[in-house]
Amino acid sequence: MSANWWTLTWLVARREITDRARAKSFWIASILLLVAVAAGAVIPALLAGKHSVARIGIVGRPAVAMAQAAREAGQISGTAVTVTELPSVAAARAELRAGKLQAALIGDTEVLVNKQSFSGSSIGTTLAQIGGLQKLYGQLPPAAAAAVAAHGIALPVYSLSPPTKNLATRITGLTAAILIYVIILTYGIRITIGVGEEKATRVVEVLLTTLRPVQLLAGKVIGMGLMALCQIAAMVAVYLALGHAVGSPEVRSAATSIVLAAGLWIVLGYGFYCTAYAAAGSLITRQADAYNAALPLQIPLILTYVLVYTVIYSTTVNPFFHVLAFIPFTAPVAMPVLVALGAAPAWQVALSAGITVVSTVWMARLAGTIYGRAILRTGSRLKVRQVLRTAV
Repeated sequence: MSANWWTLTWLVARREITDRARAKSFWIASILLLVAVAAGAVIPALLAGKHSVARIGIVGRPAVAMAQAAREAGQISGTAVTVTELPSVAAARAELRAGKLQAALIGDTEVLVNKQSFSGSSIGTTLAQIGGLQKLYGQLPPAAAAAVAAHGIALPVYSLSPPTKNLATRITGLTAAILIYVIILTYGIRITIGVGEEKATRVVEVLLTTLRPVQLLAGKVIGMGLMALCQIAAMVAVYLALGHAVGSPEVRSAATSIVLAAGLWIVLGYGFYCTAYAAAGSLITRQADAYNAALPLQIPLILTYVLVYTVIYSTTVNPFFHVLAFIPFTAPVAMPVLVALGAAPAWQVALSAGITVVSTVWMARLAGTIYGRAILRTGSRLKVRQVLRTAV
């Protein structure tokens, strides 16, 4: 491709950017997306703050030393602590199950929690560290204690219920899935309507006196893509900045990987879908048909989006949802959710991304063929098989 080819393609892209940036709907949608992202950063911090006062039970003697260990654990984890003496381990288990305790220190042997958190900074984990340290220094000379402490001295932490991903991380993953779904559908429909509008008003016939059909297709996708990237960059910046400002534990730890995964799959999903949406727009002759033409492309995204709500709050991930994360039509929504749940190692993310990139190249070639053959054909709505059988 020559420099002139890219110059003309950029003119189409710049025209798309200018036209869309003038629309009030674009700015309203951008503000709403930023508000949604801000909520995704602030809500986890608010949820974390709901248990800023932890009630810790102690069973055994010496009670004074155990209470001091509980208070030190609260200071380290940034949690206000109230200590309650309990007569037995059974009583501690009952209070934990009732939600009246966040943790229980059983002598110098173990720590009980109702449900173990995946976070390494929970009050139960910190209490185990302090309890183990206290036990160590009570039994060994200082020099020997220091040598043993270097190899880890935490007491074992036992959970009464199976551990699940904490609510804040699940909300972050759900927010990412919603935003990916909304952005791909929003820009896809815009491209379909734009292509159909140019075809219906015969503007495309004027443009094709200077441009090739593939340049029009590429220019539209690039122009819309740059606008989408600006929105994505703004959302990521707001999420990270606001999350750090309000002290969201998820933004400061694992949620950053969720945000990066979401950004990656917005780009990959856009590239795969929007060329197909442009091809769908070239098949219609009236703008009223745009949504019907785009519907077959929306169905995989809608189905995956619905399944997200059943997976995001589950303790286990259905194998079928894992399969969806490797199918290009559903991966943009499914894979970020698996990353949020900690169910997708790096090699699976890389493999899924590679499959989507290869599929995007194939989709771009197919969409270019459909677009080039259908864009100048008027009359009744065209079918894909009909277009692929005949050349212009």
